[in-house]
Amino acid sequence: MSRNHMTPDRPIVIVTRKIPTAVEQDIAAQFDARFNRTDQPLSVDALKEAMRTADAVMSCVADRITAEIINTPGRRARLLANYGVGFNNIDVAAAKAAGVSVSNTPEVLTEATADLAITLLLMTARRAGEGERHLRGGQWIGWRPTHMMGTMVSGKTLGLVGFGRIARAVTTRAHAGFGMTVIFHDPLVPSGSLGAEPRATLEEVLRESDFVSLHCPALPETRHLMNAQRFGQMKKSGILINTARGDVVDEAALVAALQNGQIAAAGLDVYEREPLVTAELLKMENVVLLPHLGSATLETREAMGRRALENIRLFFSGAPLRDRVV
Repeated sequence: MSRNHMTPDRPIVIVTRKIPTAVEQDIAAQFDARFNRTDQPLSVDALKEAMRTADAVMSCVADRITAEIINTPGRRARLLANYGVGFNNIDVAAAKAAGVSVSNTPEVLTEATADLAITLLLMTARRAGEGERHLRGGQWIGWRPTHMMGTMVSGKTLGLVGFGRIARAVTTRAHAGFGMTVIFHDPLVPSGSLGAEPRATLEEVLRESDFVSLHCPALPETRHLMNAQRFGQMKKSGILINTARGDVVDEAALVAALQNGQIAAAGLDVYEREPLVTAELLKMENVVLLPHLGSATLETREAMGRRALENIRLFFSGAPLRDRVV
């Protein structure tokens, strides 16, 4: 950890991963900031030391903040400001019990993640990843009528699992941009908007959709929501898109569904055991794999950092957190 030399009365903030330079400068201007210059994940012991040393820890979705880490003897940290909209990497029940506040960064990554969901949808439909590998591998011999045919996106049916901010942004792009029929299932959203029509059950969405895009949070009840049974309810020509959380999909069941022709293709940005990816997926030409790029634009990552910083500033000024989780 490198340290920004500030006066001793400034709260100590430890940032667990490398974040955009402009945000690091903002943090250093306001707090006694300590940064992870290696950009490698902190070990359990290093995370425990951060909890003992810092007044606040800016964690990220790749940090597993367990009850053991939260309850580190001699813990000093009173705030976990998570750099991300998701917070399933933090044991929030343990944090609440220990009196540790948790915040996240909603809203600012909506547009970027929606863009990426559409990117995956187009790439899988038009076999773009496979086509680039084909060309770079020196296999392309020229245009021919039946070569590497994909499927149309325009006019097809897109099914959304969940209808929060990102799903709504995807709806706008799909409905207005590609003339897609958009349907969704979300137990918390009874009526549609933006051209999307609700369905009473997930099964209806799976049966009707040409593309199924996941936009639900990582909760105990959504773990392996997409399992062998559910893949069997999709169209054989169906394509799965996941920019939500990796453990919403049972990757072993996904591999089997792709191998058995239960579904046609998948586009994934998140994985069940990140950064590990199921080996069989790496070998499949009908799968597009991206390294968790949903929010990976400079504008978005800076906005995420400033949102996390705002919550830290509010916490130490005694004001209510803007994005309190617990």
